[in-house]
Amino acid sequence: MKVVKTAFLWGMSWTWGALMTSIGAFIALLLLILCHTPKLFHGLVYFEVGEDWGGFNCGPFFFVCADPSLHMKQHESGHGLQNILLGPFMLIISVWSVLRYWYREIVVRMGKKQESDLPPYDSIWFEGWATRLGEKYFG
Repeated sequence: MKVVKTAFLWGMSWTWGALMTSIGAFIALLLLILCHTPKLFHGLVYFEVGEDWGGFNCGPFFFVCADPSLHMKQHESGHGLQNILLGPFMLIISVWSVLRYWYREIVVRMGKKQESDLPPYDSIWFEGWATRLGEKYFG
């Protein structure tokens, strides 16, 4: 059954979710050329790059900092499920997710706010949804 679920996820990623999946495949290819080693998480391919920056998802591919937590891998995998549900509209969610992440990073690094002053990361619907999907299906 695990093989069927993985095949379904990849099949949907290359059809309805092809936009983000193509971007992820391109980034994965670049990382392979740069000698980064891919890893697997429940049938999804991920790469660990750099340190202390979080991660981002492009369909069945995700990219995270070194030594990611289980929570981070589940969260990014949840975005992969959003990709097969939202298809080309996932690009809009991804742009907002990246902008929100970097806004939070910049205001904390500049000393304008403490991490504790910001709302929880999952308080916005698409991040909370990604976490819930990831925990449910990639637990």
